[in-house]
Amino acid sequence: MDFAFSQEQDMLRESVAKLLERNYDFVTRQELVASDAPWSADVWSEFAELGLTMLPFSEDQGGLGGSIADLVAFAQSLGEHLVIEPYVASTLLAGGALAASGTPTALQWIGKLSSGEVTLAFAYEEGAGTASPEQIAMAANPSEEGAELSGEKRLVIAGSVADALVVVARRSDTGKLGFYLVEAGAAGLQISPYQTIDGRSAATIHFNQVVVQQEAVLLEDARDALEAVLAEAIIVQSAEALGAMKALLTITSEYAMTRKQFGQPIGMFQVVAHRLADMKIAYTKALSTLTYTTALANSGAATPRDIAILKGQIGKLGHEIGEAAIQTHGGVGLTDELDVGHYHKRLIALDASLGDHAFHLRKVGQSG
Repeated sequence: MDFAFSQEQDMLRESVAKLLERNYDFVTRQELVASDAPWSADVWSEFAELGLTMLPFSEDQGGLGGSIADLVAFAQSLGEHLVIEPYVASTLLAGGALAASGTPTALQWIGKLSSGEVTLAFAYEEGAGTASPEQIAMAANPSEEGAELSGEKRLVIAGSVADALVVVARRSDTGKLGFYLVEAGAAGLQISPYQTIDGRSAATIHFNQVVVQQEAVLLEDARDALEAVLAEAIIVQSAEALGAMKALLTITSEYAMTRKQFGQPIGMFQVVAHRLADMKIAYTKALSTLTYTTALANSGAATPRDIAILKGQIGKLGHEIGEAAIQTHGGVGLTDELDVGHYHKRLIALDASLGDHAFHLRKVGQSG
């Protein structure tokens, strides 16, 4: 199978890379993380100007009709610069659920999301120890208005500052999973905000009989749509992780050839040279797996097993590269003043999101 980025995709990738090089150096990023702002409003606005926020949506929905390969083309830069803007959470997860619904309410919110006017959050995981949809316990009780949501969602990226939440809940009468739109400030919401280990804004959200009007019931049988939305997000998130791996490989290789002991670079010592070689092999494996899975998905041939292999491989290899980078740098690799530890934290966080590598590798084994 032959796969290469097109000229247009290369141009998009270069545009995003140049934007982040101008506005997202490590010092600026650290100042942003330490501030009260959840992310950079200016950078998010520039994402919208570049068309990134409308790229995944079809032309019929007011978007650009971009493919999964278009998204992967630039997502690596998000990882290289450790961006904290909620692109995957808002545009791909919440936006993907809206697109799968296609209701008038969903189309209105897609328009706002595409223009950069609003951000959304995707309330999915519940801290049950697994990301499996079968573990979703939040109840959607049918009512005269539409539905009432009760339960708790955890690790909701942008959950405390988003203009609306797209919630995955299980109908109490049919047992089917559905998508429900809840606007910020709705009665019955209890939000506990916090910052993740990699600097992103997140929240635990408790729903106490939150009323969802019928027009905000996006999809009452969303099982297949949910699988498709998660698969696309996993692929793009994997590209982001690959960007962080690439940055760690570059930083560590340069450090090993400049840091000297006994009059020569530590990269000349056998144990360090072997570690760097292992990092390069791990990165090449991750790149190959992502490229292959993207090609499959771009042609509509990717299976749930393919997605699980990708998520499992990226998570496992990301841990290996991060740990090797810290070992090579020594104690300084764990300090906040150096970017190495922050890349490792991002890789850990991305692995944990939407099911860690152990969960997905078990899925591969169970699928035979």
